Amino acid sequence: MQKKLFVKQASLVNRKGPILLHDNARPYVSQYETHTLLIPPITYLPTDYHFFKHFDNFLREHAANTFVEFINSRTLDFYCNGIETVAKRWKMCVESNGNYFD
Repeated sequence: MQKKLFVKQASLVNRKGPILLHDNARPYVSQYETHTLLIPPITYLPTDYHFFKHFDNFLREHAANTFVEFINSRTLDFYCNGIETVAKRWKMCVESNGNYFD
């Protein structure tokens, strides 16, 4: 057995531990067949692509407009308070040396 192993897989001869031999699939498993269906998925229909392409553009534009409306609806105090709060929180993180704080 060692001679046959040396001829086929020399790297396994000096290996420590068990060597596992993986057998072929059992006869009942090898009988299973797979079939490929030639029906295209619904997502590839041209009408859906045409509709969703325009719908996606509409939603993207709507989201951008909503974001701009939100930004413009805030006052200058809103942004000043937010920047001051961020600076205070950074200072707390530095003073705590990365430890947890409330």
